[in-house]
Amino acid sequence: MTLLQAVKNFVRSKSIHVCYVDVGSCNGCDIEVLACLSPRYDIEQYGIYVHNNPREADILLVIGAFTPGWEDKLRMIWEKIPDPKAAIAIGNCPISGCLFDRPHTLIDPPAAKHIPIAAQVPGCPPRPTEIISAVLSVAPLVFRDYEVAKR
Repeated sequence: MTLLQAVKNFVRSKSIHVCYVDVGSCNGCDIEVLACLSPRYDIEQYGIYVHNNPREADILLVIGAFTPGWEDKLRMIWEKIPDPKAAIAIGNCPISGCLFDRPHTLIDPPAAKHIPIAAQVPGCPPRPTEIISAVLSVAPLVFRDYEVAKR
């Protein structure tokens, strides 16, 4: 890797673009992700920017209990994100199914069975600081040799 590629990797790692998808939650985790955008937590000070378009994202945040209607949609959204990419499961619902026994969730509810999950943030709901820490911990994996992988 040349010096120019190393500098580009470093700069790109300080500009993390995330897209979050709610696949059927109670909105508890959704509120905590939105709290990350508030002045109290201010995720933009870490270089994390939220987009609604998966084509502009580096990291996908998955929120909620996995419902049958999202099986193909989540995979389609995942495929739209350009490489290199990662996904983070936020809350107990996409990690283990749900705290509640809901009949409308899949028999195999963890999101990890449908797309590759790089990190998990347990809790119902998890704290905004934990969400920010997970994004920052996954970012070096995504941006490692970014310029080399792009070619």
